Parts: sequence; structure tokens; C-alpha cells
Amino acid sequence: MIIELLAAGAAPQNKFGFIEAMEQGGIIAWTIFGVLVIMSVGSFYILITKYLEQQKVMSQYRNINQFWRANSLKEGATKLDKNSAWRQMVDDGLAAEESHTKMDNSLEAHDWMHGSLARSEAAINSKLAGGLPFLASVGATSPFVGLLGTVIGIYRALINIGLAGSASIDKVAGPVGEALIMTAIGLLVAVPAVLAYNWLQSRNKKIAEMLSGFSTDLLANMNSKGSVKPALVAAPGSVKPVAATGAARPATAAPARPAGTTAPKA
Repeated sequence: MIIELLAAGAAPQNKFGFIEAMEQGGIIAWTIFGVLVIMSVGSFYILITKYLEQQKVMSQYRNINQFWRANSLKEGATKLDKNSAWRQMVDDGLAAEESHTKMDNSLEAHDWMHGSLARSEAAINSKLAGGLPFLASVGATSPFVGLLGTVIGIYRALINIGLAGSASIDKVAGPVGEALIMTAIGLLVAVPAVLAYNWLQSRNKKIAEMLSGFSTDLLANMNSKGSVKPALVAAPGSVKPVAATGAARPATAAPARPAGTTAPKA
């Protein structure tokens, strides 16, 4: 009695699962699935590595105040991380300043230093943008790769119907299931890649603005022989102290005098 109840309550064996559908698709289905998996793994790898790289550049920007407090650019460069983007721009600017003495025209010297800083800035932005074309390509092509599997699955279902002479569920369930799975996988690969690309691109634009501002401040400081410096950057969440010079003091009440006394004459 107990064995009969257990047999009656057992779930029927599913012959149309994911593995079964992929096996019916053969080497073509597994190849398309493998391509989509590679795209997905590559997208998440680029997302994680580029995020860590961007976060490192942003965290190194916190030492900019210490850099500008230094007496000279060479002294300030020692306060920046050696492998940071900001140290690279300072080193390139100092190298351009040292070599500009070979130019007779002051305008040419200014253009030379400006071009050197712009070249350094472009190299940093290019490095930060590395890998983003792969995300864009995955987001644009992975739905079509999944659609290819869908087309092949539907084609196989039509062939089975033609060979069997009837559209029975056991003949079309496998190929149709394979087709739907490929479509879903293609979308699951494309959507994270597109979101990651847009998010990383927006962060790169923010870093590019920071680099451009730092480059402008460096050029102004070098051309003015260190007399022009930017305002110090406030740390996130900090409150700037109020200068004591020229601040109004609160009025204090005069001390009370005993009754019957007069104020002293000036």
C-alpha cells in the first residue's frame, strides 16, 4: 500500500528539460551555447576589472590636496602614488617643462607643455576605456547569436513535423524548447553587458573631467612658476572651516555697576 502511494505521488520524469533540449540540438546548439557563455563570462570579467581600476583612480585623487600644498611640483609628486594616473600626468608635465627650454619662442613652449599634458591625459583615458568595446559588441550581437539558435531550433521542429506527418508534442517539444532557451540566454547575456557598458562609460566621463581639470591646473602652475594654484579640494563629507580673519565677534554685555556710582569719564 505504501509503495503504491509513493509511486502515485512521484513526479513524472521530464524528458523535455534543458539538457534534453540541448542534446537534441546537437553540436550546433552546444556551440552557440558555448559562445554565449564565453560572452557572458568576458562581460562580467571586464565589468569587475574596470570597476576596480576606476575605483583606484578615484581613490588616488584624495591625495591631490597634499600635492598642491607642497612647495614645488617635484616635491608634490612624491606625495602621489607612483603608479597612479595623477603621478603620470605630473611626471609628463615636469618632463615637458624641462625640455621646453630648447625652444626659443615662449608660445611654442606653452603649446609643447599643453600638448604633452593632453597626450598623457588621452593615454590614461584610452587605458580606462579598454575592454568597453567588447561589452558594446556583446550587448549588440548576443541577441542575434541566440536568435540563430532559435532559427535552427524552429527549423529542426519543422523537419520533425514533416518526417512524422503530424505535429505531435514529442516531435516538436525538444526543438521548440531549444529555440526558446537560446532566445532567453541571448537576452540574459546582452542586458548585463549593455548596463555595464553604460555605467562604466559614465564613470569614465567623470574621471576624464577630473583629469582635464587637473591638467589645466598643472599647466597654469607651470606657466606661472608656481604662483597659481587651484583651491584645495574638499574631502567628501567634510565641512570647510570658517576663516578667523575678519570674522565678526559676538557682542558681550557690559558688567553691571553698583547702584549710586557713575561711569568714569573718558
